[in-house]
Amino acid sequence: MNARFQALPGAIVGRIPLAGARGGTRDHAEGPMRLYYTPGACSQAVHIALRESGAPFETERVDLKTKRTERGADYRKVNPKGYVPALKLDDGQILTEVSALLQYVGDIRPEKGLAPPAGTFERYRLAEWLGFVSTELHQQFSPFFRGGTLEERKQQAKLIGLRFDFVNESLGDGRYLLGDTFTVADCYLFVMTRWAKMNEMDLVRWPRLAAWAARVGARPAVIRVLEEEGMARETKVA
Repeated sequence: MNARFQALPGAIVGRIPLAGARGGTRDHAEGPMRLYYTPGACSQAVHIALRESGAPFETERVDLKTKRTERGADYRKVNPKGYVPALKLDDGQILTEVSALLQYVGDIRPEKGLAPPAGTFERYRLAEWLGFVSTELHQQFSPFFRGGTLEERKQQAKLIGLRFDFVNESLGDGRYLLGDTFTVADCYLFVMTRWAKMNEMDLVRWPRLAAWAARVGARPAVIRVLEEEGMARETKVA
C-alpha cells in the first residue's frame, strides 16, 4: 500500500474488482478505453486523470447540441442521459458521472497515487472533496452555461466566491487538495477554476487557490489535455 495513505483500524485494504477482470482483480485496464468528451466541459477532469494515469485510452468528441459523436454515432445510445462524460471500458461496459469515473481511473493505476486505496481514511477525504466540487461548485455554474439572466449569474458568482473562500482556506500550505499528493480531486477542481476564469472571476482574490491552479496547470498531462481539446487559450465553453 502507498505509504502516503494509512488504513483505518480493522479495514481490509487491497485491489478492487474492475470491469473486464473476469471475476478477479487486475492492476490496470487490459485494453484501450474510450472517453466520450466535449472540449472544456466537466469531462475534461476525467481526460486529465486518464492522461495522469498513463492508462491506454482513446477519445471521441461529442456535440452536446446534436447529440452526435465525431464518428457520427448517436451519443444517446452510449449514454441515455445525453451529457458527458461517459467512459466505455475495455469489456464494453459504459460508466458515467464525473466522480465515479475519477475514482475508477484512480483505481486502475493505484501506483500513480491518484486515489487513496479503498479502506483508508484518505479515501473518504477524496470522496468528500469530490462531493464538494460536484455539488457546491459544478452545479453552481449552470446559469452561466444555460442562458441564465445577468442577475442570476451575479448571484451565482457570489455563491461560487464563497465556495472558493473555503477552498482557499482549506489548501493551507499544501500543494494539492489532499496535501502533497496530486489526486483526481485536483483534476475536477481545476476544471472549475477554468470555468471561473472564463466567466470573469479573477482568481487573484484567492491567492492560495490561484497558486494551486497555476501549479496544476503546469503539469505535463494537464498541458497535453488542454492542447488536445483546443483549450490552451482561455475560451468560453458552449
